[in-house]
Amino acid sequence: MERSRLPPSGLVLLGLIALGWGFSWPAIKIVLTEVAPLTFRTACLLGGGGGLLVLARIAGQPLRVPARLWGRLLALSATGIVAWNVFVVYGIALLPSGRAALLAYTMPLWSAVLSVWLLGERLTARRALSLVLGMAGVTTLLGADVAGMTGAVYGVVLMLAAAMAWALSMVLLKRFALPIPTSVLTAWTMVAGGVPIAGVAIVLEHGRWHPVTARAGIALTYSVVIAFMFCYWAWNRLVLMVPVAVSSISSLVTPVIGVLSSIWLLGDPLTWREITAGACILGAVALVLRPRERAAVARSPAT
Repeated sequence: MERSRLPPSGLVLLGLIALGWGFSWPAIKIVLTEVAPLTFRTACLLGGGGGLLVLARIAGQPLRVPARLWGRLLALSATGIVAWNVFVVYGIALLPSGRAALLAYTMPLWSAVLSVWLLGERLTARRALSLVLGMAGVTTLLGADVAGMTGAVYGVVLMLAAAMAWALSMVLLKRFALPIPTSVLTAWTMVAGGVPIAGVAIVLEHGRWHPVTARAGIALTYSVVIAFMFCYWAWNRLVLMVPVAVSSISSLVTPVIGVLSSIWLLGDPLTWREITAGACILGAVALVLRPRERAAVARSPAT
């Protein structure tokens, strides 16, 4: 039976994902100063997917996906890989990286609705309260930039579209429950999504290919190895552990790291908004991850 809260291994994965993806937002900004957006995502997807396939083979896992499952795998790739990565890589170019991350992490709002509709999950009072608290934190940070982001309306629209695509891919991952090892599933969704992006990059961006500086090279390597190979694998593992509402609200730790890393690496300002929003978001995560009261456990039937 699916757990209603994260086990210890899930908490470890959550912490590593928050750090890995949190620092990836300023890394994206650094890379995009020298690398064309679709070329960047091609390198991340094909490099990350290929690396995971190699690791899966070394671990002795079968790489073959049954033909009957490819339709569902491609649906996961279209939403969680192609749509998410294309929207993000163009949206972040129009917005500060910390604010772009916060818009992307409106995902729990969309996933909560979709999980009730498509999965029949219950939106309990605690999950609803944590969702409200978390989104209040996101709104607090966005409030400082409403005027500026209105001018960058395309960036806002792209990041919200990315959030919706990510939410849909989470729900589909739970609904399909493909009998494939997580590393293999993650790798093939990346490769399947990376191939069409690579084709478009070759046509539109080949004239912009050139050597990059060490700074951009380090950021690109970080994106491939940490943000894609590890974090995508860990995220899929996390989603399969618990209800969508729990995993999606838990993900709100990541934009806090994204904002703080942008302050550190890119010189973004630290204000009362960042502090207040961080407290709201961390409170929301603590609420949704809090163990059930012992009395509730005592009332549960023995198995």
